[in-house]
Amino acid sequence: MELLIWIIVFSLLGGIVSVVLASSFLLLSENTRNVTVPHLVSFAIGALLGASFLGLIPHALEHEYAVDPHDIGLTLLLGLLSFFLLEKLVLWRHCHHDHCDVHAPEEHQNKQKDNRNKAAGTLILVGDTIHNFVDGILITAAFMTDIHLGIVTALAIAAHEIPQELGDFVILLHSGFNRKKALYYNILASLGTVVGALLAYFALSDMQHLLPYILVIAASSFIYIAVADLIPGLHDKVKPSETLQQISLIAAGTLFIFIAHSSLH
Repeated sequence: MELLIWIIVFSLLGGIVSVVLASSFLLLSENTRNVTVPHLVSFAIGALLGASFLGLIPHALEHEYAVDPHDIGLTLLLGLLSFFLLEKLVLWRHCHHDHCDVHAPEEHQNKQKDNRNKAAGTLILVGDTIHNFVDGILITAAFMTDIHLGIVTALAIAAHEIPQELGDFVILLHSGFNRKKALYYNILASLGTVVGALLAYFALSDMQHLLPYILVIAASSFIYIAVADLIPGLHDKVKPSETLQQISLIAAGTLFIFIAHSSLH
């Protein structure tokens, strides 16, 4: 029962708390948000990579599971490719750019723009709910392996979710939601983390042999998000001072996970 309480508390941290913190950024001026969010993204990159390489993968390779390291490597590779294909499917269904291969020709775009904006809000909520549901499963798998690993995993998820949720809020407001409704529906979507965590707790209790593979899938998810989705955006800033700042914040995110993991043990 104590483990279940840990899971519920930290799945709430990865879900609802992240939404509330993200919503508080909307109270800041746009200029302040434009300065702050890139810093959060850099920190999140470090946290995601740190949780993957310092926590999830090493635990998946622990001797108690008697898992072949080659199977772990193959699972990691398949996970990365699967997330690539999944993102391709999402981009094919919906694209936030004005010009891309899946959109109609230029002369039809203005007519379709309003419809896309309205649909974007719904798509974001559905996608966010599914994403949060999977996060809940990953949090539970980590906690069932080791409480300390569960805490580190939840912290990494929370670090990533805050800038993502802020982006979701902006899209919802652009789609016609007012601030109150955007917060309400985002909180509902964040409950997917708790639902996923609870279902995984009862399902995985009899499938302990699957835990190392789920941990590696979690790592592949974190690595893909960091490397494919977040890092490319950092290349928009090329000044040496900006690059140094990004590297420092990535290192800070990794150090945060390292200290958290070490101190908890």
